[in-house]
Amino acid sequence: MSPTLNQDSDSEHPIVAWVGILAVLLTIVLIVWARFEVHGTRDLEAALSQSHPRPAAARPKPSPEADKAKGNTDVDDAVAAGRWATGFAR
Repeated sequence: MSPTLNQDSDSEHPIVAWVGILAVLLTIVLIVWARFEVHGTRDLEAALSQSHPRPAAARPKPSPEADKAKGNTDVDDAVAAGRWATGFAR
């Protein structure tokens, strides 16, 4: 009984290659179609129709101190003291 596939062959069948190429192309088309269905084309039309696009507004960088809760000062002090005690201070 001989095997169906030739074990010495490293190439793939041409039909498998074409099916793979068609699957990738179909996937690209479906992604583009879904983008238009979900988001529409207004943003693209607005971006392409402007003669001089306006620059994005500059936003200040967020401060880590502003994000801290007021009750974390005891924890921060304890962490800092532990770093100094172990020699891992900045």
